[in-house]
Amino acid sequence: MKALRFYGKNDYRLEEIEKPSISQDEILLKVKAAAVCGSDIRMIQNGYAGVTKETPRTYGHEIAGIIEAVGEQVTGYHIGMSVAVAPNMGCGICDECVAGNTHLCREYKAFGINMDGGFAEYVVIPAEAVRQGNVVPVDMSGAMTFEKAAIIEPLSCVFNGFEKAGIKPCDTVLIIGAGPIGILHGMLAKMAGASKVMITDLNEQRLNMCKKAEPEFLTYAGDNLKEFVMEQTEGKGVQVCITACPSAKAQSDSLELLAMNGRVNFFGGLPAGSAKAEIDTNLVHYRQLILTGSARSSLTQYRKCLKLVQSGILDVSPVISDLYSLEQYEEAFAAAKTGSNLKNIFVF
Repeated sequence: MKALRFYGKNDYRLEEIEKPSISQDEILLKVKAAAVCGSDIRMIQNGYAGVTKETPRTYGHEIAGIIEAVGEQVTGYHIGMSVAVAPNMGCGICDECVAGNTHLCREYKAFGINMDGGFAEYVVIPAEAVRQGNVVPVDMSGAMTFEKAAIIEPLSCVFNGFEKAGIKPCDTVLIIGAGPIGILHGMLAKMAGASKVMITDLNEQRLNMCKKAEPEFLTYAGDNLKEFVMEQTEGKGVQVCITACPSAKAQSDSLELLAMNGRVNFFGGLPAGSAKAEIDTNLVHYRQLILTGSARSSLTQYRKCLKLVQSGILDVSPVISDLYSLEQYEEAFAAAKTGSNLKNIFVF
């Protein structure tokens, strides 16, 4: 089979490797769509722990496909079933796993991160992923596609932040960062009944894509964000701010943009070794602000997001920019690096 193999920092190539076999408690998935994530680009550029010339890895954790083979002890799944795959799995027995937070397990593993993922024609779903429910059937009737199913993973991460921020009807919401993640945050905010959704970014091309995805989004690219926010909120500030970008300054500045009892979700993590965000705790104190963070997503959140997309409540197609064959990997990665479009997806 064809697989895109990574050997270290900026060291990768498309190779023919042996099609994997499965044990009696595993599933073999024929990949139909695998989306490129910003974290994939960071791992390509910076390398990743354990990925060496001696121990290569296949990246790709936003995956959907068709079940090719099923181990004899696997129940509930069958050959030919269309599925999406939640990438995160835990040990299954620690307190976080028992609470349903397998994505926060200390022994956390994920497809395309610390085990082989979806930038290949086939991927093995190990027993723990089958047992924990990471493989989710998808009804491909109607407008559902494998490309949309691959977007469930980033959407579920956004949904985690959405739940932490507690967006309610009539809230005003500001999203800092106009990439596909920022747009998905905006879509969920609108779905929740936000009265205004503002999105800001330094990249005007990205903001134009935001307006195309949802004309009701209010976009801003100037150098006086606070003035813009106060004009839009009658001087009160926003109820919710989400920093969908890896910026310490955005995290620090966000507190000044919040209304009384406002909430902020630090969605975008900061690069290792970058400057730490400075927080004015007096703002937190006197305005009764709530600061939240979110990382990855739970299986429950993943399944909820699949229902939102499959039912048509949420249309993720505006964030799907371009489709590529695996042979076009350089084009796909270049587009993702430059931010010239939104989600880039390998299709098989």
